[in-house]
Amino acid sequence: MRFRPCIDIHNGKVKQIVGSSLKDEGSSAADNFVSEQDGAFYANLYKSRGLTGGHVIILNPVGSEFYEADLRQAEIALSAFPNGLQIGGGITPDNAEKFLEMGASHVIVTSYVFRDGRADMERLKKLSALVGRERLTLDLSCKKTADGEYFVVTDRWQKFTELRLSAETLERFSEFCSEFLIHAADVEGKQRGVEREVVRICAASPIPCTYAGGIASMDDIELLRREGKGKVDFTVGSALDLFGGKLSFEKLSETDNR
Repeated sequence: MRFRPCIDIHNGKVKQIVGSSLKDEGSSAADNFVSEQDGAFYANLYKSRGLTGGHVIILNPVGSEFYEADLRQAEIALSAFPNGLQIGGGITPDNAEKFLEMGASHVIVTSYVFRDGRADMERLKKLSALVGRERLTLDLSCKKTADGEYFVVTDRWQKFTELRLSAETLERFSEFCSEFLIHAADVEGKQRGVEREVVRICAASPIPCTYAGGIASMDDIELLRREGKGKVDFTVGSALDLFGGKLSFEKLSETDNR
């Protein structure tokens, strides 16, 4: 179980937002924290602590007025910590290799793999073949439906797909990627505790899996350790003292016991 740090970029700034508030229209989101530091600052900090496998996430879509500013932040972060960070946000076969050349260890993909709410396996196979399974992370972030099931959401967590998150889903898709990243989008940025059922599903993954969403205390991390059977990595955003919260970055930096 490892702590995976993050660098979330929105409107050209390193931020922490309430995930469910993110809207493409107007490039709006409810901000929890807007940093005065740039992406390189955080990348260098993570590098100094040996925290590999963190996630740089570009939150504005390609074509947004802020996308180029986001891209600059991502590029300086990747350059500061070559092969130490993964990157996601608008990844397609057209730009995936560019991000790897910038220094990303993996590219993280969601929306490209889904079309009309359904998983397009041909697209997944194409991207996996292009960059290599070992350099592809699949983001299967999810939200709960009215009947209590969790379904994968895409397009910055704004659109439901027809794919239910389950152990069988993780088994099926693990053939084409080397890691999963799963945000419990309903609680992302809200510091209300983890979604236990999502953690339990993550624990069934046959490949490394990182959980994100709702972590607010060391008790939450211990709960994640129990429910995830010590196998599920985690990321903390708004609750981290680096981003205005109370959880100690230094303490979490020592969580790596794999």
